[in-house]
Amino acid sequence: MTKIACIGEAMIELSMDGPRADVGVAGDTLNSAIYLKRNAPSMEVDYITRLGDDPFSSQIRKFITANGIGTQRIARTPGASPGLYAITTNNLGERAFTYWRSTSPARDLFSAGDYSVLDGYDALYLSGITMAILPHSVRLELIQWLNDSPVTLIYDSNHRPKLWDSTKNAKMITRALWHRADIALPSIDDEMLLFGEEAHEVEARFSSFNGIGALKRGEKGPMSLGPDVAQDYPAAPQVVDTTAAGDSFNGAYVAAVFSGATQAEALMAGHVCAAKVVQHRGAIIPE
Repeated sequence: MTKIACIGEAMIELSMDGPRADVGVAGDTLNSAIYLKRNAPSMEVDYITRLGDDPFSSQIRKFITANGIGTQRIARTPGASPGLYAITTNNLGERAFTYWRSTSPARDLFSAGDYSVLDGYDALYLSGITMAILPHSVRLELIQWLNDSPVTLIYDSNHRPKLWDSTKNAKMITRALWHRADIALPSIDDEMLLFGEEAHEVEARFSSFNGIGALKRGEKGPMSLGPDVAQDYPAAPQVVDTTAAGDSFNGAYVAAVFSGATQAEALMAGHVCAAKVVQHRGAIIPE
C-alpha cells in the first residue's frame, strides 16, 4: 500500500459571507491531503504538523482524523494555539486572505533538527507555504535531508510573498525544490509573481522539467509536465470561491498518479475535482 505524508500547517478557517463567518479547518497541504484521500480511499495518507494543546488544536486534530487522515505524527506544543485565517471573496469568486499565524506552533515543526518524523513514507508532499513558515536554516537542512533521501517528492510552490523573509530566499528555496521534485505541481500565477516572468516563459521553463506533474493554469486547464497530453478541460459552470482550487487539483492528480492512471487521466481528475471545489465556499467541500 502506498503511504504518503503531507506536511504543513493546519489552521482555523473563517469563510466570510457578508457579516457572517463559517468556521472550519484548512491549510493548503491539509486540503490536498483530504482530496487525495477522498480520491484514493485505500491509500494511507498522514498529516505532519505541530499543534498546541488548546481546544482549537484539538478541534483540528479531530477534523483531520474524521477525514481519514493519519494524525499519529502530529506533535504538540504546550501553551500554543494554531494559526487562524479569514477568506473574503469578490463577486467573481476571487479570494483574499487575512492571517493571524505569526506564533503558530507549525513554525517549529523541525526546530530540533530531527527529521525522523519523515521516515517510512513512499512520498512526501510539501508546498511553498510549508517552506515559507520555517526558519531559513531549517529550510536548508530539510532540503539537504530530501537530497539524501530516495523518497518521492511532490512539490507545489504555492507562493505567498508575505510569509517569506525575503524574495531572495523564496527564489532560492523554490529553485532547489524544483530541482529535487519528482512530481511538480506549480501554478502559473505563482511562478510569474515569484520570478517576474511572463506566462510563456513559465511554460517554457517547465517544459523541460525532468519528472511529471502539471502546470496549473486555471480555467485554461493544466499543461502536462512530462508526457505530452492534448485534451480539452471543461470549465466550471459557476465560480463561487477559488479557495483550494489548486490544492484540490493536486490531491486528485496525485491520487490518480499513485493509483496507476495515465497522465491524461490524472490531469483530468485534478481539473474536474478543482472545478467542483470552486462552486462551493471554503476550502473543503461536502463529500
